[in-house]
Amino acid sequence: MTAFLRWIEAHRYGALTGRRAGPFGPGLNVVYGPNEAGKTTLASLVGGILFGWNDGHGVTNTYQPASGERSGALLFCSDGGGSGPVALQNPSAYSVLERTGTAPLEGDTSLVRDIDQVTYRTLFSLTSDELLSLRDSSDVTARLLAAGSGTSGSPSGAFIGIEQRIAALTAPEGDDAGAIPYLERRLDDLRDQVQSASREAELARQECRELRELRQNRSEAAEHLDALNREIGELAAARDRIGRYDARSGALEEESARLEDEQRAFEAQASEAGSINPRLLALDAVRERAVRSRLDEYEESWDKMQRIVETAEQNSASSRASYEAFLEMDDSDPSRKRRLALKGSQAIVSVVPTLAFIVAGILLFIHGRHIGSLSFTAFGAALIVLAFLLAAAGAVLLLRPDRHSQSLDSRRQDAQWVMLQDRKKLDGTLADAERLKREISAYMEDAGLGTAAGSLRQARLLMEEAAQVRAQRAAADQRLSALAVRIRANRQEAQDVAAQRAEALDSLRDLPRLDDPLQAIEAALQAKEGQRGALQGLASDFDRRIGELGERLQHAASDRQLDALKLEYQQVRTRLRESKHDLVELLLAKRMLERSMALWESTGKPQVYHEAGQLLSLITGGRWVEVSLAATGSIVVRDADGNEAKPRHLSLGTCQQLYLALRIALLMNAGEVGRNIPVLADDILVNFDGERRKGAAEALARLAQKRQVIVFTCHRETAAALGRVWPGLPVVDLRDTR
Repeated sequence: MTAFLRWIEAHRYGALTGRRAGPFGPGLNVVYGPNEAGKTTLASLVGGILFGWNDGHGVTNTYQPASGERSGALLFCSDGGGSGPVALQNPSAYSVLERTGTAPLEGDTSLVRDIDQVTYRTLFSLTSDELLSLRDSSDVTARLLAAGSGTSGSPSGAFIGIEQRIAALTAPEGDDAGAIPYLERRLDDLRDQVQSASREAELARQECRELRELRQNRSEAAEHLDALNREIGELAAARDRIGRYDARSGALEEESARLEDEQRAFEAQASEAGSINPRLLALDAVRERAVRSRLDEYEESWDKMQRIVETAEQNSASSRASYEAFLEMDDSDPSRKRRLALKGSQAIVSVVPTLAFIVAGILLFIHGRHIGSLSFTAFGAALIVLAFLLAAAGAVLLLRPDRHSQSLDSRRQDAQWVMLQDRKKLDGTLADAERLKREISAYMEDAGLGTAAGSLRQARLLMEEAAQVRAQRAAADQRLSALAVRIRANRQEAQDVAAQRAEALDSLRDLPRLDDPLQAIEAALQAKEGQRGALQGLASDFDRRIGELGERLQHAASDRQLDALKLEYQQVRTRLRESKHDLVELLLAKRMLERSMALWESTGKPQVYHEAGQLLSLITGGRWVEVSLAATGSIVVRDADGNEAKPRHLSLGTCQQLYLALRIALLMNAGEVGRNIPVLADDILVNFDGERRKGAAEALARLAQKRQVIVFTCHRETAAALGRVWPGLPVVDLRDTR
């Protein structure tokens, strides 16, 4: 059971944040939206989630968001074998693939187990530029074969590499240190040198002649190298000049994009008021002055109320302090202490004699009764009576009221009454202040100043902020006008730069005919630099050989030379044995590749090119009817009259239609590659006319019967053509997902 892509979620990717696109069906789908709606960004997001983000250099867009890391998710669900609707309300029906930053892919990675990045880039991610990039390519068959087989490299490329290595090992005239003929010759030379000492003199004379020839060759190579340096300098100057034009053009594009972004930001800023109440922004000058006047009145009333409250608080604090002072004075008054001490002395004077008389009277009374003496008994009773009289007199003295204490109590009660009255007045004043505060808050709420929370100072700040916002809106309108003027100026300058670049290109001659002029210049520079590098290497070899010959001639008679020759002889024997072993391995690998490629040639290629021819005939309305492979390995197309043509001889649109047919044919035959991955086509029909757009739509519909296809376009006619060949076509309108 296969799965298909249902939703694309852009958490943070380029200019997209928190965006979801979908739902998509298992067959043919269309994503429609105007320029800069995010179509190419979404298509790039799918590849980034599946195989990692693009970290290209130069002008390549990496879609790095302004803040945070790139993040997104793909939601897949099973198509039930290709029939029946999906239960969208069941979350368990979804399989999720998610990638954040540099973290590895998370989720059900089995969905991408049968495809690699090269296959996806070659077959599944189709753009108009990608179709155009295959034009004039001699390695098309190898690239398509590699993509269809799911390998990371081209089998034909590997075959060529093996042949080159075999040729390097078996080159009869090669001077490579690993070439077998060279090693065998070197081994023979060393054997002769070791075995025959008599040949040393002749060898020295030969080396003298060789030294003279090498010096002559070194001088000629230096002259040729100077000429190459001049040519390279001229090409580099032309490249730099055109590069500056391209850089300026790119800078103008970036500046125009930045200005347009700034224009949109100002437009958004002009439409936003932040947290300011709309009623404040709608105030005119008359109403604003009325509100400010009312706030001034409330501020004056509030200041007056604050002074009343402060006076009441001071009076209350003063009366309370007076009352507490009376209390403290009563506790610390010296006269009161003296009165208390006098009272104590009086109590002692009253109690001590009384107790003494009572004790003495009781003792005398008891003693008189004991001895039977009436005088002792009577005297004891008299002492007891006297003691009671003394006690009564002391009690009278102690209980007599003190006029000074009564005066102090009266003054303390007066101070307490004043304190209570001041406290009541303070409470009333605070209540009046609270009512005024509520009245101010109610007026602020009604005037749109509710966020000031009753603060007159905050209300004034809000009024000032609203005035600033109104002023900023007026300034933003002026800034938008200025930005529009700059954008128009940038576009005019971009046209001028393009004209200058065209003039510079017209001045170039004898360059390879490539679509990209800079690429042609680079190709010429690389060729020249390759020649220069070869000459420099040759000159270096000359210098090295000249030095070797001079040194060898100088030490020709040295006995140590024979030992060095013996050591070199053993080293060459070892290298020769290793080179022969490598040659056997390479021959075996070449044989295995030949068998594998022959098997694919006899089974896969005929069916792929047969179906590609049928699709090309469908797209071109029978103009081109057959696609085949020439003996040289290049692609050949044949029209209805039997005339053959190579892709480089076709028009831009027909060439793109050819490679679109080849890709669709491969996708229809490579059924086990990327079964769950959708085919993404980003405006690939932009160079097709109406009839061929209709044929291409039918070809995509055939592919959609086997695989999920999602077409991104900004052209209504493209969406309409696809809708005619696929009833009930799901259309995701990016204008509805902002």
